[in-house]
Amino acid sequence: MNAPIPTDNPELIARLRDRATCRDAFSDVIKLYGEPLYWQIRRMVENHDDANDLLQNTFLKAWTSIESFRGEAKLSTWLYKIALNESITFLAKERRRSNVSIDDEASMLTNMIEADHYIDGDELALNLRKAVARLPEKQRIVFNMKYYDEMKYEQMSEILGTTVGALKTSYHLAVKKIEQYFKNAN
Repeated sequence: MNAPIPTDNPELIARLRDRATCRDAFSDVIKLYGEPLYWQIRRMVENHDDANDLLQNTFLKAWTSIESFRGEAKLSTWLYKIALNESITFLAKERRRSNVSIDDEASMLTNMIEADHYIDGDELALNLRKAVARLPEKQRIVFNMKYYDEMKYEQMSEILGTTVGALKTSYHLAVKKIEQYFKNAN
């Protein structure tokens, strides 16, 4: 369930910038980043079909704005930022559509986890997903990026536009809340 984040390839970026090779290069981007982006999105929205739709939207947005990618940020950072924004927007729409407050979002996500037919896992993994679903959105994002994607704080800082110190604090608080969840469950 944990696809490694590909390292940026200067040759691939050069191919993306060349009109003659852009389409083939973007196909390579989808192959390289599809799985890690899917799992980032999936951990946010907890539903396979929604994650697939959001992944498609992410790549569609990336394709339509590929000419604006200047290479100031890493390609992976740019793609993760698009995927994260798509996920956050989707969750906000779902809350409004379902008339769920941000405080009740944890219950909504927990119900989705329990109804998930696509994920197999032991009870510990299931309980970890439930504990993470109960975190506030920012802590959930930071925890997922650090724990599951093993992302460095510096890259998370670029994606989220937050300081490394604030990210470390968010991660620490998330871990404490998850520990408390497991203590209360026993």
